[in-house]
Amino acid sequence: MITANAHPPVKVTGRHLQITAAINDYVTRRIEALHLDYPKIIEAHVILEVEKYRHSAEVILVCSNHITIEACEETNDMYAAIDAAVDKVGRQMRKYKTRLMRKHRPRHDIVHHLEEHVLEAEPVEEDGETNGAHHPVVRTERRSMKPMFIDEAVLQLEMSTARQFLVFLNARTSRVSVLYRRKSGDFGLIEPTNS
Repeated sequence: MITANAHPPVKVTGRHLQITAAINDYVTRRIEALHLDYPKIIEAHVILEVEKYRHSAEVILVCSNHITIEACEETNDMYAAIDAAVDKVGRQMRKYKTRLMRKHRPRHDIVHHLEEHVLEAEPVEEDGETNGAHHPVVRTERRSMKPMFIDEAVLQLEMSTARQFLVFLNARTSRVSVLYRRKSGDFGLIEPTNS
């Protein structure tokens, strides 16, 4: 049986913990045991942390099609935490795969041509009354955007427990949209308009 996830690169990081060869081999075997062909695992990063009696394992899988699957578990035993986190990631992968396979949406919705839009900022006039309120940009991220349908974006945001929003290229409108988590647990969508 040939699987797509047979030998993904696995990076194991320890916080307040020395990573032994036994732990590294155990984590690698557990990640390689995820025998699902979709989504294909490109890279796995496992962060193991020990604080007094709390052992936590965080698994981050970078998969094809810009899919990131994350899980974090805490127990009083490191191997149990690793098992729980890998099992949780496996459940999320199966959930993602079955949702995509269940959709069977028609393929005529795929966008074949994306128009290139150049956005230019208008100059801002300063009137001298700033009251000392200057907020510099402290971090800039550049990410490639894959065209996604809204249901794919919702699924991607559901899979990530750490992110509160997702910026994506809407495949129906060919525009950048923002999907965000609301306090109620629902999702909100921001779509730009020309006004």
